[in-house]
Amino acid sequence: MRRRDDQATERESQAEVEQVYRELDTRPIERQCTGLGDCCRFRLTGETPYLTRGEALVAARAWRATGRRGLPERPNGECPMLSEQGRCMIYKARPMGCRTHFCDLAGGPLPRRDVIDWIRRLEAVDVRLGGDGPRQIVPAVEAALKEMD
Repeated sequence: MRRRDDQATERESQAEVEQVYRELDTRPIERQCTGLGDCCRFRLTGETPYLTRGEALVAARAWRATGRRGLPERPNGECPMLSEQGRCMIYKARPMGCRTHFCDLAGGPLPRRDVIDWIRRLEAVDVRLGGDGPRQIVPAVEAALKEMD
């Protein structure tokens, strides 16, 4: 069982991650996400987002809010959080990499200099949570889901 201090740190850290996402949504950076999910087909794009521990906790909480427990297997290389219709089921809680780096239709990757302040904040949250750096999306979210059990 997790201690209350650990739970409070996790809540505060998740709030910080969500604040980073809100700030990203308001910064005047040209993004035209169409929500088609093309960038979520990792095998097709050759790109897989990496998540810090805080991002994984936010994604896992959003996943659980959809009424699901574990991530489904996707042998075709799609993100397991895509619906059958190909839409992100955690879109408002999608990780930084999904927001900034992969989708050519949305404008392509953002230059690191434009997002480094957020990256550093997410890394600081990772350290505060005892994380060991970014991990690929599926194992990161699976580990966070196990922590929630």
